[in-house]
Order: sequence, then structure tokens, then C-alpha cells
Amino acid sequence: MLTSTRFRAGIKYLLLLLLVLPAFVPANAQRHHKGKKIHLFNGKNLDGWQIYGTEKWYVDKDGTLVCESGPDKEYGYLGTDNSYKDFVLTLEFKQEANGNSGVFFHSSVKGTTISGWQAEVAPPGMHSGGIYESYGRGWLILPDSSKESALKMGEWNKMKVQVKGDEVTTWLNGTQMIQLTDAKIGSRTGQIALQIHSGGGIRVRWRNIVLREL
Repeated sequence: MLTSTRFRAGIKYLLLLLLVLPAFVPANAQRHHKGKKIHLFNGKNLDGWQIYGTEKWYVDKDGTLVCESGPDKEYGYLGTDNSYKDFVLTLEFKQEANGNSGVFFHSSVKGTTISGWQAEVAPPGMHSGGIYESYGRGWLILPDSSKESALKMGEWNKMKVQVKGDEVTTWLNGTQMIQLTDAKIGSRTGQIALQIHSGGGIRVRWRNIVLREL
């Protein structure tokens, strides 16, 4: 039978163990749960995101995220606070005026210079769903020309981007646009980022931005 002194000592040891164990759990394991849906945009404000550049990013009264060219007419980005590696990302966008934009992944931004890969969002005939490597190899893959009609300019479009290891697949309104295998992509991790292209006159709405880690 345990003495009261030994019993108290055992209780102290258990309490100390409970305090110490969380320190040995990787930070990512505490923050992310694979398979769980993460709503990156809350429909109220830009919590969880960072603005890069002087272009406009705001939430309108309808709860949609709006990106809009500012007076500088330069590139602008809205990037997530967190980084992601393997995931399925779904979102909806609506292009108003010139809709030249994009969805970056495995990216990092300094000022308005971004490194990473872009799933293109652009006006008709300009390769929405294709993959472009910024400040690198340029276009890695374009959708077949027969798939360009998947884009509905001026209407809500649903894009899906899946990144798993070296493989990237994009869909636009249910049409698979590209499938790419690239070791350089698979070796990286980074932010999700939305883009405003330079040149001015750009306005795009976004909603239902949901990510599921694989």
C-alpha cells in the first residue's frame, strides 16, 4: 500500500508530465489537422491574411472578398499567415472588368515580389487553370484550347486546386484543366496567395475559400 508521501509524489510527477508533453508535439501538429476543412476566409474581415502592396483588398457588405486595382496600378497580393504543403483548395471567383488574377501556392512574398506557382485566373482565352512559375520558368503547363470555354466571365466560377507531392491538378467549374508532375513544386511549401495583376482596371470577387490538408 502506498504511503501518503509516495502518493503525493506520484501525483506531482503525473502533473509535471502533463505540462511537459505538449512541448514535444510539433507546432504544425498542434495547428493543423489533416483532413479537416479550413475556412481561410471568414466572410467578415481579413483575419488570417496579409496584404502585400498598395492595391485594394476588402470585404464588401455581402461578405465577399474584393480585390481591386489602386492608383499605383501595380501587382498586389493577399497571402495566408500559415503555410501549406499537400492540400485540396476550393474557391469561387467572379471577374468584373479585367479579371486578370491568380491563386498562388507554395509561395512566399517580399514586398510585391512573389516566388511560387500560380493557378491562373484570367479573362477568356488567357489560360485560366494553367500553372505559371513566377520569377522562374514561366508557364509550366497550359490547358488544352478546347477547355478555355470552361470559364464564365462575369459569373461565379468554382476553381479546385489539388497539390499532393509532385503532382498538381486544377479544375474549373468541374472541368479538369491540367495535371502536372514537377519535383520542384513537391520540394516546397508556402503560403496560399491571391493576386491582383498590374496594369489597373482589375476587379475580382472571391468567396468560399476552403482548404483541406492531405
